[in-house]
Amino acid sequence: MTEQYRRRIRQSDIAKLAGVSQTTVSLVINGRESETVRIPAETRERVLEVARMLGYVADPVARSLAGGVNRLIGVYTFESMFPMDHHDFYHPFLVGIEAQAETRGYDLVLFTSATGTDGGRSIYRDGVNRLRLADGCVLLGKETNRDDIAHLRDEGFSFTLVGRRDIPGDDISYVTADYAAATEQVVDHLVELGHRRIAYLPAAVPSEPADDRDHGFHAARARHDLEVADLVGPVTKEVGISTGEVRALLDAGASAFLAHESVVALQVIQILQELGLDVPGDRSVAALNDPPDGVPGPSLTCFRIPRRELGSLAVDLLISQIEAPDAAEPRTVTLPCTFVAGQTSGPHSENRSRQ
Repeated sequence: MTEQYRRRIRQSDIAKLAGVSQTTVSLVINGRESETVRIPAETRERVLEVARMLGYVADPVARSLAGGVNRLIGVYTFESMFPMDHHDFYHPFLVGIEAQAETRGYDLVLFTSATGTDGGRSIYRDGVNRLRLADGCVLLGKETNRDDIAHLRDEGFSFTLVGRRDIPGDDISYVTADYAAATEQVVDHLVELGHRRIAYLPAAVPSEPADDRDHGFHAARARHDLEVADLVGPVTKEVGISTGEVRALLDAGASAFLAHESVVALQVIQILQELGLDVPGDRSVAALNDPPDGVPGPSLTCFRIPRRELGSLAVDLLISQIEAPDAAEPRTVTLPCTFVAGQTSGPHSENRSRQ
């Protein structure tokens, strides 16, 4: 390759070699032909062939400023996705996002900037929406910045959330799992095994997914007329549950434990075993999400969240906004979870001694 083409290839280079105007190259490369402006098929093929020969790559920033589509999808998380404690949560989402973006012919760009000294992230921390380098963005994260989401919506930027979020004002697009129905399935399973005194361990920090699980639990509790007095104990995932708290729930007559977080359920199993109780022989334990991959021990009774499918659907919803911005209305999609009758739940025993 000559010295001329060791630098970044420009549209003017293509025009010169193809023997056409730079305007013609721009129309062909950016797909901007119309009913009134038509490029002969032979000319279009010659321009594209020269572009391929020179290894031309469109400048995404310039193309965006010109109102074009870069075929770039952003991925933004409101907290870091790479620490090991987050790996199992985010990885399936990212696999689904990557696979569907590839299928649809889009590239991905990961946004990691705008992190403050407190470790929190904000899209507008520097006053500028850097996500605009992409055509649109898939947003993930438990610690969602609702002001940022409202700002993105109000400025007309294309985005889709993974997870339901209640944002005041107009609707937004998101994909989520049916946590309420899945929670009812788990409660129904425990009741079918004879459990009437179920210790409920919800998340101490409020969120829409936690609210959905609460709704499902209380709907099932009402259907089965379950007693819950002295059997509800909110738990913070980072702190967990103590041996004293488990003892108190046992003293209140709990024959089964139901936790929002799988890590809390696994902790309960360990405490029960340390107290000399067998799971599921003496007590049953279940969780309202799936445990991390590779956790040793018996399989947990729980439901599996369709994380990969949610990532894939988020890309589809986003592309529908990008490719038809004037016609695309905010859409929401809810996918079912899969109930797993694991090895940590068993029949209630009336002869079970109270601890």
